Amino acid sequence: MNYSGWKKEEKWLRKMANEGWKFLRIAGLNQYYFVRSEPEDIIYQLDYHPNGAYNNEEYRQLFEDCGWEYLQDKFGYSYFCKPASRMNGRDEEIFCDDESRIQMLNRIFKGWMVPLLAVFFLIILPQLFWLGHNDDLLAKALFVFYCVMFCIYLAIFILFTIQYVRLLMSIERQS
Repeated sequence: MNYSGWKKEEKWLRKMANEGWKFLRIAGLNQYYFVRSEPEDIIYQLDYHPNGAYNNEEYRQLFEDCGWEYLQDKFGYSYFCKPASRMNGRDEEIFCDDESRIQMLNRIFKGWMVPLLAVFFLIILPQLFWLGHNDDLLAKALFVFYCVMFCIYLAIFILFTIQYVRLLMSIERQS
């Protein structure tokens, strides 16, 4: 899941609930399981917490005290839901202040981007430099592969930065 993908996923899960598909769980690599049910407006919220809520009773209790039901953890994201009818007629989020939202963005950065940056600087760039000075056929093929990887990683970094700045700006505007 990419950096802002969790917002899209929250909206998609809500849409599915409105269409009569109750979310059960995610298994494997994003295999979603639903059960047919009565259409209901359910709000889904995700929090990125590398340690997850599963083994942290205090963390889960904090959300449950605010009426959010814990569903599961997957890839560092904790899934929570709450019927829209219990939202008191307003858009409610699991984060009650801007500092909490920014902390989540920073957890995502540390959990996803730092490892990607490490791979980029420790593997991809050195391979590009080394293979760029080698003339055999395999080295040329690998050079093309690492050039493609370089472009993919660069696109990820640029998209992440744009999304990160947009989210920070939207938080500042709401304040």
